[in-house]
Amino acid sequence: MLPRLMAVLLLSGSLLAGLGDATAAKAATQTNACVPPGGWSDAAARPLNAADLLRRAAASPAVLLGERHDNADHHRWQLHSLAALHALNPDLAVGMEMFPRSVQPILDRWSAGQLTEAELLRETNWPKVWGYDARFYLPILHFARMNRLPVVALNVDRGLVSRTAREGWAAVPANEREGVGDPAPPPASYTERLRQVMAAHGPTERRSGSFERFVEAQSVWDRAMAERIAETHRRTGRTVVAILGQGHIEGRDGVPHQLADLGIRNSVVLLPWDEDRPCAELDGRIADAVYGLGESEAPAETPRPRLGVMLEPGPDGVRVRSVTEGSVAAAAGLTAGDLVVAAAGSPVREASDLTAVVQRQAPGTWLPLTVKREQGTAELVAKFPAAPVVE
Repeated sequence: MLPRLMAVLLLSGSLLAGLGDATAAKAATQTNACVPPGGWSDAAARPLNAADLLRRAAASPAVLLGERHDNADHHRWQLHSLAALHALNPDLAVGMEMFPRSVQPILDRWSAGQLTEAELLRETNWPKVWGYDARFYLPILHFARMNRLPVVALNVDRGLVSRTAREGWAAVPANEREGVGDPAPPPASYTERLRQVMAAHGPTERRSGSFERFVEAQSVWDRAMAERIAETHRRTGRTVVAILGQGHIEGRDGVPHQLADLGIRNSVVLLPWDEDRPCAELDGRIADAVYGLGESEAPAETPRPRLGVMLEPGPDGVRVRSVTEGSVAAAAGLTAGDLVVAAAGSPVREASDLTAVVQRQAPGTWLPLTVKREQGTAELVAKFPAAPVVE
């Protein structure tokens, strides 16, 4: 999954005249959203005609619907947008970042009505491969199956992206690239956003070429998904509605950029726009259109335990690339370069092993970690905070 890519900027609307300062500020927050809830706007916050927009999108080769993976409202918006597009063009395919190419035969059986939910999640190894709450995605999957739409696995195995970040794309033999071609060089705007991502996650390792390989890995990831979208459209003639993280499509720098290099320059990028998202991020190029969301009545997802680290594969374990300042990991004494080999006594061979253990932690519990360093093996304890009291 790509990390959140957007910087925090501000553009405030005018205060309502005739109100006291505090009341006016509150009212402005509620009513002066740059994208009013329930409506479409362009990338400069100008209102759009929904019918015209959706007709254009439904006739395009690809529609890219962004999301924040843990936001339930984003997934509801994706489902509603998919249904609206289907009403205009029934010849759709649903592409999903959540699945690697290797599980495509399983998705074909799902679309044909041959699997139950439980069988789909088990056979695709959902908890390990993706891990976010399946309830967010099952309505989309059911819509596809009910309408017998192909569900297309857009992703590749995590190990390919991680290996690229570790060794570089040129070091991966052609027969181990899962059929992915060479990505187009990313635009400068994408490189700069990725630089901000690394900086936001704490101090990075100062190894030569580390950042360049990180950018290359993200470009390979984008390329893999773009290739699946392009191939599906050209083979079937269907409009591919892709469900994927917004960081892969914002500014047309990731997947849309790779699609353009593959000859599909008229993909349509659509994003949900949260009520509290800074208006300055509507920079005129972030998407073809954004849809305003109101304030959610409940948290998007029960907060999951987080260590606060970026990881990469290592020998007989996973290596800590960076540690977020003030995180559980920082308090436990984890540092960049540590090789995590065990958690709660269980071996850690890849990042998903550690993630699974962390996500099983209840608030207020302690997690023993075994790490290897140049000085030898160290035993650390990650202490997760207690759940906040809800009044």
